[in-house]
Amino acid sequence: MSAPCILTIEDDPAIRRGIVDSLKATGHVVWQADRADTGIEKALSKPCDLVLLDLVLPGGHGLDVLAEIRKQKPTLPVIVLTAKGEEQDRVKGLRLGAEDSVGTPFCVVELLARVEAVLLRSPARSAQHPSITFPLGKINWDSREITSTTGSTHVLSERECALLDYLSRNAGRTIDRNELLQGVWQIEAKGVTTRTVDMHIARLREKLAPACGAAEAIKTVRGKGYMLDSDLVEST
Repeated sequence: MSAPCILTIEDDPAIRRGIVDSLKATGHVVWQADRADTGIEKALSKPCDLVLLDLVLPGGHGLDVLAEIRKQKPTLPVIVLTAKGEEQDRVKGLRLGAEDSVGTPFCVVELLARVEAVLLRSPARSAQHPSITFPLGKINWDSREITSTTGSTHVLSERECALLDYLSRNAGRTIDRNELLQGVWQIEAKGVTTRTVDMHIARLREKLAPACGAAEAIKTVRGKGYMLDSDLVEST
């Protein structure tokens, strides 16, 4: 299973940066929004497993965001972030279907623990994959097929599909082999050879080649790891 994707909707840059950095450090994929309206748009369009939602936002109220999420994606978990003095809004959020609430200022360790607890209770992780556009082909995530305009079709293995999913959720960012082992294979890198990552990348490149043409979808960043071309993936 790929790393969980979490949308953080928070207008305070310092608080948002602290949340995002902490989530990324623990292996999560993170989307960001600083307004209610853009938060709704990303919650409904992005592959997302959990939303962290501040209730006081420009562009609308957090409760309106929560109500729209519940209407469009009733199973998407939401944790509301409430400041001191917002007790009534916290209660309203829970009644609207938020899974949990965290008061601000908060302890990062506590927030991460609550995130993991909610993800474990979630009935199912989102099955929505990032939208990838290849120059000469397309992907069908359901059948795991890569088809090209020349008529060739390659079927991805379950692991190759998970690898492409993880790379696409982190498009434009260099990902080292240890992170891929943890995020895709769900194993600790210590004492484990990273050669298996290289072999899977090589096979994935072969299957993507007809759909990519001359373009190099997965780039090798020497001495650091691999990166999927961000131009292929819908902007985050």
